[in-house]
Amino acid sequence: MKSINQWFDEYAESHQNKTNQQIHFICVPIIFFSLVGLLMSINSTIISSTLNIHNPFIENWAALVLLFLLLFYIRLSFNIFVKMLTLSIVCLVGNYFLGELVPLLPTSIILFIVAWIGQFYGHRLEGKKPSFFKDLQFLLIGPAWVFEKLLQKRTL
Repeated sequence: MKSINQWFDEYAESHQNKTNQQIHFICVPIIFFSLVGLLMSINSTIISSTLNIHNPFIENWAALVLLFLLLFYIRLSFNIFVKMLTLSIVCLVGNYFLGELVPLLPTSIILFIVAWIGQFYGHRLEGKKPSFFKDLQFLLIGPAWVFEKLLQKRTL
């Protein structure tokens, strides 16, 4: 398995253009957030009845999928795991409250589509294909890379 630095270095190869990076800093978190919203929109009665905890933040398909994603991140780096856990919690809570204001499924679909349009536009500017065309695992590396980059910018 590649180290987190190897993944980040390889991901960065197709993300050198500053405009593409800025687009990614906006669109990747929106995609991650909207995916959580899409998963939270799936009927989770089976999870609720099985767990019998009655907590909307953990009794949904998004929490279950995120649990498996976090296993991927912890194998790469504890530091990345903590950051992605934080992002995951923010997305779960944010989508819960967003769903209280607007219908979550159509809102998540719109966010997802618009953000992917932005992503492909950024790669058009970059002149390189998105990394996930090479390896689907880059769909998991992208959010970690963006989060890491954004946190690095704040500490400079």
